[in-house]
Amino acid sequence: MNESKPAEPMPSDEQWRETLPPDTYRVMRCHDTERAGTSPLNLEHRTGRYHCAACGEPLFESTTKFDSGTGWPSFYAPLPGAVGITVDRRYGMTRTEVHCARCGGHLGHVFPDGPEPTGERYCMNGVSLRFEPQTP
Repeated sequence: MNESKPAEPMPSDEQWRETLPPDTYRVMRCHDTERAGTSPLNLEHRTGRYHCAACGEPLFESTTKFDSGTGWPSFYAPLPGAVGITVDRRYGMTRTEVHCARCGGHLGHVFPDGPEPTGERYCMNGVSLRFEPQTP
């Protein structure tokens, strides 16, 4: 897994609060989780790329997306260098948190129960992602 990219100037917390929709702010900046099954991205099957909803950093290719049955958009691999990871010990459990390597926004968690070729499941909050379809 990748380490975070070097920090670059990003908006302040107050600027994020003013520019992000409330649900996106709550998930990305306060480490909340959207309710399972609520993201329209669960049903997205077009070819394209998923970007950070906060800063626009490209994160995942649609070719790595799969239906995990969890109710959140899931991928088996991020783009190289696109995400960082940290240990998350909230809620009485230990998980591996995934964040945008550029802005640090919370994306979701990664679990070791995904499909080949990586065996990983990047379980992402849909409000943390923006999908851009591939143009012909």
